[in-house]
Amino acid sequence: MLQAIRNLFKSWIVIAIFGVLVVVAFLFFGIEGYFSQSNATWVAKVDGHEISQQDFTTALNNARQQQLNQPGNTMDPSEFEKPAFKEDVLKRVINRQLLINANDEYGVKVPDALVRDQIASYPVFQVNGKFDSSTYLAWLAQQGKTVQQFQDEIRSDLATQQVPQAIVATAFATKAEAEAFLRLQLQTRDFSYIELTPPAPTEQEQQVTDAQIADYYKQHRSDFMTPEEVSVNYIDLDAATMKVVPDLSDKALQARYDKEKSRFVSPSQWKVSHILIKLPAKPTDAEKQAALAKAQKVDALAKAPAADFAKLAEAYSDDLGSKRQGGDLGWLSKGDAGPEFQAALDKMKKGEISDPVLTSDGYHIIDVRDMREGHTEIFAQVRDQLVQEATKDARQDNYRDIGSKLTDMIYNDPTSLKPAAEKLGLTIQTTPLFDRSGAKTGLAADPKVVKAAFSDLVLVQNNTSDPIDLGNDHMVVIHVAKHVPAAVKPLAEVSDTIKQAVVQQRVGASAKKIADAAFAKLQGGEKLDALAQAAGQAVQQKTGVMRNATDLDPDLLKAVFEMAQPAKGADTRALVPMEKGRYALVVLGVVKPGDSSKVPAEAQGFLREQMARAYGAADIEAFLDVLRSRAKIETAPQRL
Repeated sequence: MLQAIRNLFKSWIVIAIFGVLVVVAFLFFGIEGYFSQSNATWVAKVDGHEISQQDFTTALNNARQQQLNQPGNTMDPSEFEKPAFKEDVLKRVINRQLLINANDEYGVKVPDALVRDQIASYPVFQVNGKFDSSTYLAWLAQQGKTVQQFQDEIRSDLATQQVPQAIVATAFATKAEAEAFLRLQLQTRDFSYIELTPPAPTEQEQQVTDAQIADYYKQHRSDFMTPEEVSVNYIDLDAATMKVVPDLSDKALQARYDKEKSRFVSPSQWKVSHILIKLPAKPTDAEKQAALAKAQKVDALAKAPAADFAKLAEAYSDDLGSKRQGGDLGWLSKGDAGPEFQAALDKMKKGEISDPVLTSDGYHIIDVRDMREGHTEIFAQVRDQLVQEATKDARQDNYRDIGSKLTDMIYNDPTSLKPAAEKLGLTIQTTPLFDRSGAKTGLAADPKVVKAAFSDLVLVQNNTSDPIDLGNDHMVVIHVAKHVPAAVKPLAEVSDTIKQAVVQQRVGASAKKIADAAFAKLQGGEKLDALAQAAGQAVQQKTGVMRNATDLDPDLLKAVFEMAQPAKGADTRALVPMEKGRYALVVLGVVKPGDSSKVPAEAQGFLREQMARAYGAADIEAFLDVLRSRAKIETAPQRL
């Protein structure tokens, strides 16, 4: 599909709109950014709802990780500590709280089926590409969460996406707008130009005295600095590589199996569709009777020969989350539905349609499309899994034990890593020198390690760092091994470089003077041919040039498409500076609008979809602006 789009569009359309579309992806943090509850001092309040420092820290870490995971990312890790980055993250967290508050106001709810589908889509819960309930329950146990708690977290996060997604879904771009974009984007220009190369330096320009070199050195000392560097000693504690010998006998593994047998029980499941006839929160007897009568009518239609349950759901169901899917709720396990709904399922067989079932939501007509019997995996089937889990748990226990002891020892004596390493049998390693931008590989490639290495605690006070959490039961502690302060390079070391820079400055000034004189002649009416002959150059003629041309200097191409369209029978002229002291004299003659009819209909349709998404992104921002204007928002930037 991607290749097809490339063939239809070429890269210019994607480049033109991608920057706008990215806005949607970064307005909010997505499923991974759950707010953890904390009593820490707030960094913001939104209509009385506090955003704690822990909430903000979680969001900040997620934003850092998102940025670092971007393909081709070259962002300096130090940018993450700048106020502008933190303020942008705070704005996104506030946006999320505004949406949570709006959901409460608008009564936005997320159907159970959507929550289940979202959870089932996570690779961490899948085995061989399919959702595995045992893996899911094991993960929840490790996190100390119940099924209901985790579902509530997912439901809350999905709820914040409902309104933005609905806004994007309502945005559209007209055919005329797409055609106008294409006329501009496919525009071609005919122009002529000559390139003025910088002159060779004269003998006088090449004469640079020691005094001039010294003066340049004095004025540009910051250009000749060696960066501050450090090398650190460190202890690396990683549960995945710790050597442990757990008890893996059948007796021990059988005991583990017996204790956790519920994990290996797959409950019965029902593949269900339903039609909901909704009741208000506090229905009257008359409303109950009316809803029941409607439910009985629909139930009769559903049970009629050759009835199409999906079409009936689309026509009659009040469950907005499932009616578009023909009432499909997917596979339900025992406990996924409410007690009344579950009681009906327990009595049904595959292919049956229930009588109306009353729940707190209203009357449900249930269609059991398929069933799976529950089963229990015996010890022999899961023995290998138990071995892996026992080994992993033993490593984690050892990691926590050693990590706790290591932390205590470095807090008691932060002056050296050696005592802790000797007592705990750990190895001290040393990094090569690195500066504040970090290293490309190894431990110093991690921004958290770099930040700690140059922190006041480690660099100035010469103490061991606090434990640095690298994730997945992996931590390091560091201590400066060597510090090389930033320093100005000696004059003798950079004198040749300075001489070249001074000569280049002089040549650049001469080139600018020559180019200005030539442009004045061009503006005065002298022909480009004559100027080209005087400069010893040839006139370059270009016709039908598009914005995405690759055979022209990028600075020249950009300038040509920024030039004003010439009047009929006239031309537009410009002097364009380019790299390495070069200039171009340009005469723009013809500007032709693009022909949208040459773009395939499929590509135009795709363009309109992308333009609509871009409009939707703008609409989301406008919606958030309205929410901000109505909300009472307090911030504490000093706590970020």
